Amino acid sequence: MPLKQPIGQKRLTNVAIVKYKKKGNWFETACYKNKVVDWRNGTETDLDEVLQTTAVFKNVSKGVLAKEKDLVDAFGTNDERAICTEILTRGDLQVSEKERKLEYENLFKGVATVLSEKCVDPNTNRPYTITMIERALKDVHFNVDPKKSAKVQAFGEALPLLQERFSIQRANMRLRLKLAAACKDEIQSRLAEHKVIVESKEADGATVAIVCQADPGLYQVLLALVRDLGKGHGHLEVVSLAVQREGMSGEGQASGDIQGILKEQQRASELSQVPYVTSQPASTTGRLRARSEEDSMAEVSYPRGPISGIPDDVTRKPMFLEIDGLQPGWEVELTKRGESGVVDAVFFSPSGEKVGAFVQARRAALSASKKAAAAQSTVE
Repeated sequence: MPLKQPIGQKRLTNVAIVKYKKKGNWFETACYKNKVVDWRNGTETDLDEVLQTTAVFKNVSKGVLAKEKDLVDAFGTNDERAICTEILTRGDLQVSEKERKLEYENLFKGVATVLSEKCVDPNTNRPYTITMIERALKDVHFNVDPKKSAKVQAFGEALPLLQERFSIQRANMRLRLKLAAACKDEIQSRLAEHKVIVESKEADGATVAIVCQADPGLYQVLLALVRDLGKGHGHLEVVSLAVQREGMSGEGQASGDIQGILKEQQRASELSQVPYVTSQPASTTGRLRARSEEDSMAEVSYPRGPISGIPDDVTRKPMFLEIDGLQPGWEVELTKRGESGVVDAVFFSPSGEKVGAFVQARRAALSASKKAAAAQSTVE
């Protein structure tokens, strides 16, 4: 009589289980952790990157597969990929407390990142750091909803809460409108109605091009306006999604909490000689006046030169050096403002082109680094 040996089992590891009940039976799929949320958000579209196996289980933990008869009765098919897709879409994701906490933290940071990239302090037109936004969100007791995206919560829920406590608003978009020259007066009148800030106008005889700043909520309105006045021949181009000044609002503060932000805003408001209002944006005139006064007191603390040459006592030097690591040859100029002591950094690409703040410079350097890596892999 042959000796019966135990059959080895290959255990599923790093598994997330999605459960779904249909026609009285429970069905489960084994997925990779963190991939289910990406699938539901549309970030991940490759099913093979989400599922550990296309098999449909009765119990993943015990390795019990669902019977084919139960699959046909419940789903009307035995196509396991189609069934797994339905379970992924409609089922309940089983996550541990640790995973739930990590998901919450990532989503919370995502909301803060969106606000930092797309919003500004109206007194200075500078963005807040992600850390300052995170602390402010905690101070106003903001809680994220795992069922909503970071962008939806940032603008729909978090921003109104923050505006009750301190000055913050959506950064304007920079747009370029191109229309027939005959529409020049009409378009300028309509832009004035919507309180759009016109930066420049260029006319070449047949056409007129206007560069302006507008609230993001006006984009669809302006697009419809260009189409209407241009009779199908008008053109609206997004030059910048968020118009922000170089540097960070409240930069150099030790605490970075909401009280520190409020103090910084109070000082900026006094410089601009306009009443301090925390829930309403400062006037454009006040912002320009404060900007001109600050600019007149600015002094160059580090003339344009290589990033590696920045003095070691500049706290942001290690962060700036990241750009050189991505693409060598960048230069920077540091300017210190008189009363506020805020240091502005303006970056110049290896070709000598003025790029702007750290965020834009890092994005450009990262893009160049990726292109260089892709070109190298093609050669190899």
